[in-house]
Amino acid sequence: MKHLSIDIETFSSEPIAKTGLYKYVQSSDFEVLLFAYSVDGAPVEIIDLAQGEELPAWLGKALLAPEYVKHAYNAAFEWYCLSKFCGRMLPVEQWRDTMLHGLYCGFTAGLDATGKALGLPADKQKMSVGKALIRYFCVPCNPTKANGGRTRNYPKHDPAKWNLFKEYCRQDVATEMEIEKRLSSFPVPEDVEKQWQTDLIINARGVAVDMEMVRGALEIDGTSRAALMEEAVAITGLQNPNSIAQLAKWVEETTGEALPDLRKDTVEQMLKSQVVEGSAKRMLEIRQELGKTSTKKYDAIEAAVCRDGRVRGLLQFYGANRTGRWAGRLVQVQNLPRTYIGELPLARNAVKKREADKLKVLYGSVPDTLSQLIRTSFIADKGHKLVDADFSSIEARVIAWLAQEHWVLDVFKTHGKIYEATASQMFGVPMEKIKKGNPEYALRQRGKVATLALGYQGGVGALVAMGALNMGIPEEDLQDIVYRWRDANKRIVELWYKLENAAVSVIQTGGQAGVNGLLLSREFDLKNDLDFLTITLPSKRKLYYAHPSLGVNQWDRPSIAYRGVNQTTKRWEELETYGGKLVENVVQAIARDCLAQAIEKLEAAGFPIVFHVHDEVVIDCEEWKANLDEVVRIMTEPIPWAKDLPLNADGWVGDFFRKD
Repeated sequence: MKHLSIDIETFSSEPIAKTGLYKYVQSSDFEVLLFAYSVDGAPVEIIDLAQGEELPAWLGKALLAPEYVKHAYNAAFEWYCLSKFCGRMLPVEQWRDTMLHGLYCGFTAGLDATGKALGLPADKQKMSVGKALIRYFCVPCNPTKANGGRTRNYPKHDPAKWNLFKEYCRQDVATEMEIEKRLSSFPVPEDVEKQWQTDLIINARGVAVDMEMVRGALEIDGTSRAALMEEAVAITGLQNPNSIAQLAKWVEETTGEALPDLRKDTVEQMLKSQVVEGSAKRMLEIRQELGKTSTKKYDAIEAAVCRDGRVRGLLQFYGANRTGRWAGRLVQVQNLPRTYIGELPLARNAVKKREADKLKVLYGSVPDTLSQLIRTSFIADKGHKLVDADFSSIEARVIAWLAQEHWVLDVFKTHGKIYEATASQMFGVPMEKIKKGNPEYALRQRGKVATLALGYQGGVGALVAMGALNMGIPEEDLQDIVYRWRDANKRIVELWYKLENAAVSVIQTGGQAGVNGLLLSREFDLKNDLDFLTITLPSKRKLYYAHPSLGVNQWDRPSIAYRGVNQTTKRWEELETYGGKLVENVVQAIARDCLAQAIEKLEAAGFPIVFHVHDEVVIDCEEWKANLDEVVRIMTEPIPWAKDLPLNADGWVGDFFRKD
């Protein structure tokens, strides 16, 4: 096998950050400008396509030849761009993504950031001028007198910059090869490579969207917001009632009540407590209305939709690199609002007809209704149906299976009523009494919030974050719920400490430790200064924690640290973890592997997935094939590496996406 490392530079008038890769490439003015490559680590060559050079015949053939493995950083970009360039879809199985390799080993997504994290010398890191050169040659420019009114910069407009740009492109290939070389001792498993290739196909397939409804929603929302803003100006006399500082000051002056902030929950609490009335109350209601939805997701759909009415590129493979889960892109399908309103077809039809008054009469809040309808913008293709199937309580099942919490496993193997069963265990009440109509049914809420919040060593704060107070549970009862849940789930609690102690031991000794079917190891590549704590999952996939170390926490216990991307600062820095967090990583990673296995099996069975969300798949297939029972059967088949994990799934068949 030969290894062909590639980097290309391209032009398109579509802004890729907003429209996504697929619309960017499908633009009529899309063009490949530069093609840099290296074969088997040889010096990097570059082909100046923008100035008339052509790909050598052997290289054109190599893009299709199975004996050449194609490597690129964020290879989805090169794969799709070069598919357009070649006039045919290039075989996905011949491609490897060095960015995935970095993500798999716990590093970040950016080429420059990954190079720095790996300690690449400056001459092998991305050149700092790169972004400026991309802005100059790869996107349209504003016409000015100085540039003669042109809307695009060509090589002839600045030959010196162009030569620098070519060097920048060469450097990317060198950096990509160096990253691949440094990580070669820690390979991406073949099954994960296959999942990445399937992800390319799913992203390129895309999902159909109802643009008539999207445009109706945008129009209604614009009119509704304008009316609310007009009313807000009339009430307050403020020039900009959207200004937090101006509005907070006005509310305080009007009511005599200090307003700490204007966050959603603060406004909600003030309205509930009835401390404001009259014009101030109405103003906060308007604020609440305006905050119920944003047209951003409708805007995102409109920006990304391709000419054939499909949105592509909604998923980022290994986007959550601590667990390997997918992340959302463009429309962010991972956090779409739920649908609570009834008669969705009626509501959707009213939006298409721009009947805002009907929405107000039927559902009350127009912004809130539009918010709930966002997910219904995704529709089945003509003559098709959507089949949606979701793993039931997957994390609760996985953590019970991993910890061997037998009573929980028995629940999932039988009736599956985990919230009632948990309440029964916690409060010593027969489960048959925890049903609607009985006073004991109130305990179900406590069993539910405890199940959802406490599995990863959370306490009172985790219950509050999960909404315990909003459920009407008194604050003084929360600590008792924590104690009762932990007492009922002793094996899960034990797993937190076993995993933490094993991690501490492995970091201290450099050895290995087994915990409930997991293998913790310290893995080194001293030549490249690489040092990882790894956790091998039942699927044999590994979780990587770079440069692990030990400190002392506030309770004078060993504190586990590693280097990773801080989700707040987005910087590569030292992070802390602990037993419950490690369990969360492992459980979510195993749940992810269950989904990945289901995706592969469904695709092989001829059920084309258009996107997926957490533990839920959305399939778009011919109406005659839209068989939910068959999809559920495939998803719940025993997994080879977890044959005794009790899986279940449920879902629906319909014309548009929804959340029951």
